[in-house]
Amino acid sequence: MKTITTPVPALDKAIRVCNFLAEKASATFSQIYMGLDLPKSSTSTLLNAMVAHGMLRQERDKYSLGLLLFELGNKAIQHFDIKTIATPLLAELRDSTNLTCHLGVLEGGAAIYLLKMESPQAVVVRSWEGKRLSLYSSGLGKVLLAWQTEQEIDDLLPESEPFTAYTEKTITRRAVYKQQLAEIRQRGWACDDEEDCLGVRCISAPVRNAQGDVIAAISVSGVLFQLPEEKWQEIAHQVQHTCSLLSSMIKA
Repeated sequence: MKTITTPVPALDKAIRVCNFLAEKASATFSQIYMGLDLPKSSTSTLLNAMVAHGMLRQERDKYSLGLLLFELGNKAIQHFDIKTIATPLLAELRDSTNLTCHLGVLEGGAAIYLLKMESPQAVVVRSWEGKRLSLYSSGLGKVLLAWQTEQEIDDLLPESEPFTAYTEKTITRRAVYKQQLAEIRQRGWACDDEEDCLGVRCISAPVRNAQGDVIAAISVSGVLFQLPEEKWQEIAHQVQHTCSLLSSMIKA
């Protein structure tokens, strides 16, 4: 994830700690200050303050995200009108595909799930509202980046931060990834073929505002037998139809 620097260093450090723990689930004091390359003394003071405010929890020698962030995150998500509008549409898409459906947006340099409708099938994809996704390995992330300008793409995925191979299928070459974005723009939808998580596939398409800008994306996810390659086109059309309906409702 891109590191953002502002004129408020203490806030920058607190945000970095939160992002670090969001990825690690929990970590010790030494893992935090060494992993983020922060000064030991000031990090101790910062963590104590974050615990006092409920931003972090401390259990023995480990820190994890606190309930305050959960509460604030839920309130923030509730403020997105698009979530309310999309809820019945995603429920219909879930029922017609029997797949887990998500609505996501680009926020803070990552794709984030705003809404999840879980598949009724016995085998489901593990995810949750508020989950942050990779912009280059997830189908939803690819769609959210595909229609950005070249400069915006480079800013969100700087050359200084190599792509992490989450699976053996993850695209790690920047040139190959940008070629894939061009194909997504031409085709109108994206796929994640076990690139973010082995055994899981995803198909995603864009949601646009009245100006034609991509402001969100809808995806369907499932394990391999739920999303066989021969059904990609058919399912992609269903996802695109739902995106078109949501786009029309937003523009109204």
